[in-house]
Amino acid sequence: MRRRSCLLLLVLISVGFPLTKGQAGNCQGRFINPISDICWKCIFPLRIGGIMVAKGGPDTKEGNAPICTCPRGPVERVPGIPISFWEPVRLIDITRTPFCLVNMGGVQITNTGIKDRGHVSDDEGDGTKRSYYNVHWYIYPLLYVLEVLTDFICMEKMSIDLAYFTEIDPFWNDDEKGAILNPEGILFGNPIAQAACAADCVAASAHLPIDALFWCSGCQGSLYPFGGTVGDHTGGVQASLLITSRFMAKLHREGVLWGYMGKQGLCRKYIMPIMRKSQYRTQMTYPIPQTAKCQPLGATEVLWQGGREYPYKGEDFGYLIWRKRSCCLI
Repeated sequence: MRRRSCLLLLVLISVGFPLTKGQAGNCQGRFINPISDICWKCIFPLRIGGIMVAKGGPDTKEGNAPICTCPRGPVERVPGIPISFWEPVRLIDITRTPFCLVNMGGVQITNTGIKDRGHVSDDEGDGTKRSYYNVHWYIYPLLYVLEVLTDFICMEKMSIDLAYFTEIDPFWNDDEKGAILNPEGILFGNPIAQAACAADCVAASAHLPIDALFWCSGCQGSLYPFGGTVGDHTGGVQASLLITSRFMAKLHREGVLWGYMGKQGLCRKYIMPIMRKSQYRTQMTYPIPQTAKCQPLGATEVLWQGGREYPYKGEDFGYLIWRKRSCCLI
């Protein structure tokens, strides 16, 4: 039943909105093959009871305690085994075509034509490009949908769903309105604060991003403002990764995304208004699936972006979001 959730999603959408084929060059995309298009080794490293069971890529620090306890009732605490792994939980479209579902086969919920398309342009005439993208956010608990693990308390159990459109978000295309959500952004719009992002770029590329530099998105640029405009566009891959980080930071600020990692996350999720970048990894799903590896937020794209942006079908992007999960297995 859960394997047909993706098809059911499109049927439900088509009831309320006319699905249309995008105009030539507008809406492009493809469905994800959950077997061949996923970097399954990104689930590692896996730790059980403080012991590294399976090695993998860069990982956050975890305690070595073999036992954890979680509350049950006002006084009682129940012992369990701490476990940590990386879980594929969300999909994201980064598109210049409004209402274009990149990760759902490249269909448009409604065809707004060329008028409202995003852009890549040199508005100032100084060689600095600006771009604008919309975002679509999907709930995508892949391990649960594929029934890789059944009755596993540490796994998110939800159905595939289309959860968010920035086309109807008044804060996304207006940086001044968006400042309501991130008023502190004005403090980091200076050369000194931005120079610190170089350290975040190096750290994210070598291991993990620096969570203390919360205003940085590593090699991609500034995490502020939480909007769809990229003021220093150097390439589609760079811009789409930056938009991905900004959008997730925005959802954390709005209380939509929570914390799941570390000691705090062993028993329950917790409020995380300032996103800890080290909790996430990204893996490209469109236009060319990145099946060999995934990368921390802010890691350089220079080493793998070649050939992943091209005219017509390669101007929009899709990513699978991996989230670090710490859990007390009771």
